[in-house]
Amino acid sequence: MDLAEIFRVMRRRWHVLLPGLLLTAGLVFGVTRLVHVTYQSQSTVVLLNSQKATRAYDGNPFLSTQTSLTGMADSLARNLNSDDSLRELKSRGAKGTFEAKLADNAQGPLLWLTVTGTDQASVLSSDKILTAYAKERLDQFQRDQSVDPKAMIRMTTIVAPQTPVAQTKTRLEYMIMAGGAGLVLSLVAVFYVEARRRPRRPDAPAEAETTDRDAETTDRDAAADVPVVEETLAIRRPPSWSQPTGNERSAAQPQEPRPVMAGASAAEPRDEESTHGHRPRTGQRDR
Repeated sequence: MDLAEIFRVMRRRWHVLLPGLLLTAGLVFGVTRLVHVTYQSQSTVVLLNSQKATRAYDGNPFLSTQTSLTGMADSLARNLNSDDSLRELKSRGAKGTFEAKLADNAQGPLLWLTVTGTDQASVLSSDKILTAYAKERLDQFQRDQSVDPKAMIRMTTIVAPQTPVAQTKTRLEYMIMAGGAGLVLSLVAVFYVEARRRPRRPDAPAEAETTDRDAETTDRDAAADVPVVEETLAIRRPPSWSQPTGNERSAAQPQEPRPVMAGASAAEPRDEESTHGHRPRTGQRDR
């Protein structure tokens, strides 16, 4: 079935295809209503050395980096992703989903603080709440360990909470899945109805098969009836001029009886007449 035939079937069964397309459109519309567009805002913070650790660098914290700062950043990210932190953020009015993790391909203690939600304004405010709460948790960790304020690790914002960006990939994927499934079901229904209502071809008569079988049998019998010609070598008598004289014949050994020919070939004439029982003359036979 080529493309033209497919279009002809769809045009002929439009009363089946049209409800399917309407159902597909309804599925796509339902996905747009159920799967909302999500927005995402992200901020980037970095952990810095304490004031005591930066005295050798004239108080510049960006010149003093330690491996322990990356470990502290990982610990802080795990705490912000805990259930206790999520409840605390909810109590402060934050909405959506929250995520804190080490920045990809970072060469220092950088953290990504991300908030995802369906309301653009709420996502932005929630990201600001998360950024402020991260700094509070860092200070609380160090106060719990009775760290001198001048020796505490500090945090600063590298990238402030960004304007939320629409995340349409998930919604688009669901819309494509719904549309594809509806279209496939519509085409299946169209060709099913076409196959059920298309007139069937009459079965081939059994006489044709019987005739073919008889023809094959006749050919085999004809091949078997072909006669096989048996060729028998006929022994001729030597001519008279080659026969020995009387003296030579008496001196020679007695002549052996002439063998009886089994049969004559179909392609050669017979040497003897079978009707009268006498042989033709030698001269005539030699000629």
